[in-house]
Amino acid sequence: MSNPVFENSPYFGERRQQRATTPNGYPSHPGYAPQAGTTYQQAPAVDQVQHLEQAYQQPSAGPAQTGRMTYDDVIIKTGGLLALVVAMGALNWFVLGGHPLATFGGLAVGLVLGLVNAFKREPSPALIVGYAAAEGLFLGGISMVFESLYPGIVLQAVLATGATFVATLLLFSSGAVRVTPKLTRFVLIALVGYALFSLVNLGIMLFGSGDAAFGLRTSVEIMGIPLGVIVGVFAVGLAAICLIMDFDAIKRGVEGGIPSRFAWSAAFGLLVTLVWLYLEFLRLLAILRGGD
Repeated sequence: MSNPVFENSPYFGERRQQRATTPNGYPSHPGYAPQAGTTYQQAPAVDQVQHLEQAYQQPSAGPAQTGRMTYDDVIIKTGGLLALVVAMGALNWFVLGGHPLATFGGLAVGLVLGLVNAFKREPSPALIVGYAAAEGLFLGGISMVFESLYPGIVLQAVLATGATFVATLLLFSSGAVRVTPKLTRFVLIALVGYALFSLVNLGIMLFGSGDAAFGLRTSVEIMGIPLGVIVGVFAVGLAAICLIMDFDAIKRGVEGGIPSRFAWSAAFGLLVTLVWLYLEFLRLLAILRGGD
């Protein structure tokens, strides 16, 4: 698994603990613990049938009764976090005018809260909401800068991000793409390699003598194609695969009946990947439009 939000959770993933069973071999419900010294006797067959009939006549238990995470929980929380990102982005763009303190302060706070939330074993709604607010401030400021240089680029990046999200969701839902151990290993290696490249390129941009706006991405060409285009396409594809892996982790969590509070972790994991995907599209489109 690539996303540390899901990887470090004791509930998401393939290596979570096996669910306990009752002394009669039935799956236990969350929080079940047999009493010490309690003996169980097999009920007569007639009593068992009557008990089953009564159980089937009862209304189905919903999430409030079971306390388990559902897809609706994840959708609602993800939608709320995305709305907060948009609201804070609009605040920094249209009200604060992309103020540097708000933009770079949001970047710094977002990085810190992102790391804290990623490695917390229990989700913290307050910290996750704080991350969304900080990322919104940063994205609003940086988007305003790109829009001033390349009019229309923000809408293009938003549409590309949304289209990629829908496409990956459809591919995953249809079963056309499956998460396998081989795919997981590839993504892990690719993420490490991309992170190292990004760090080297950032160092060149900060301390190098070149005047290229994106460092090696625009100063190096391969067969006439800027390196940034090749790397950007690779990064977008990598982020799309990470989205599919996020969907797979959420599916396992729902099917495994994990506690409903972990819908916050699932929503946070999706938000992290979507923010990364949007930034990659924004940079890729800027490089493609560099001659405008």
